[in-house]
Amino acid sequence: MGKKVVVAGHICLDITPVFDGRKAKQLGDILTPGKLVHVGEADIHTGGCVANTGLAMKILGADVSLMGKVGDDVFGKIVCDSLRAYGADGGMICSKEESTSYTVALAVPGIDRIFLHNPGANNGFCADDIAQKELSEAALFHFGYPPIMRSMYERDGAELITIMKRAKACGAATSLDFAAIDPDSEAGQVDWRHIMERVIPYVDILVPSVEELCFMLDRERFQEWQDRAAGRDITETLDVERDVVPLAQQCMAFGAKILLIKCGAPGIYYQTADRRTLSGTGPKLELDTAAWADKSGFEPGYVPERELSGTGAGDTCIAAFLTAVLKGYSPEMAMHLAAATGACCVEAYDALGGLKSFAELEQKIAQGWKKRNEV
Repeated sequence: MGKKVVVAGHICLDITPVFDGRKAKQLGDILTPGKLVHVGEADIHTGGCVANTGLAMKILGADVSLMGKVGDDVFGKIVCDSLRAYGADGGMICSKEESTSYTVALAVPGIDRIFLHNPGANNGFCADDIAQKELSEAALFHFGYPPIMRSMYERDGAELITIMKRAKACGAATSLDFAAIDPDSEAGQVDWRHIMERVIPYVDILVPSVEELCFMLDRERFQEWQDRAAGRDITETLDVERDVVPLAQQCMAFGAKILLIKCGAPGIYYQTADRRTLSGTGPKLELDTAAWADKSGFEPGYVPERELSGTGAGDTCIAAFLTAVLKGYSPEMAMHLAAATGACCVEAYDALGGLKSFAELEQKIAQGWKKRNEV
């Protein structure tokens, strides 16, 4: 099946109440105190980086091993049974002391998602939970969601750095994704800029969302964005040059090699380092540094046929990008496939239901699939 991949970190059960198709301009149009809101059946699926990105890569043809931790409870059984259906449950740790993480995702049409989250067993996940044998065979190691895994941000991110160092020592390319941070939580009090400065030198492919990145690097700027958006989706109010590029430049200054900043429905900003810096990428990935060096730009999102839920769109977008890199696609086509997969994801309520093969996506792109900047 080609180069092996390990996807590790956060896993949970996603519970998504299904709203009707009416789009709202502001959250208060639907959710107000004392109001009874009728919803459809709950959509229940595995969630988190391990399930969303890992299973999406598996569906797209990558040879993937998943590693995460759940509790010995009903939610944990649902998660493991779901992974077993894909033949991907072997790397799960079942803890009798911790509960399974879950998220209630409020995907109101027209409004960016809101998550009610319990981190559960993810808080106790650590470097020793990652099987060394699997890691030693991997060409790519992808880790997700340290902001909602307590052990990853304690002690200035020491455990996270240990994980990325171990993967690099095995010759694997390393990839790192993040998650939204509740400013009132324990993680919201952490100096994330300091953690980013410490961990990025050990990361080959950095794939945060623009909101996550801004919160971690420049909280004052993030507050300005919130004020400007006034309850709307922040990504719809951003100017790439003014708002996104300065964050990208800071990541590059910290030592990022390949950077993708997910900017919601509008698209993805990307930037890569020079050829010398890219030569430090994990050798097992066999990256064509000449083709990937000194790239930057904005990849607009494709227009989906329908919009049901953005749950998992960022994760599956990254899954497509990483799979394309593994398969040796050009930087340009890897970006097209990433944006296309994100658009397909929102056509279903769960992260995986809307996925299409690369062959299907390439055909649709060749036939003139419209992008958001062309509508």
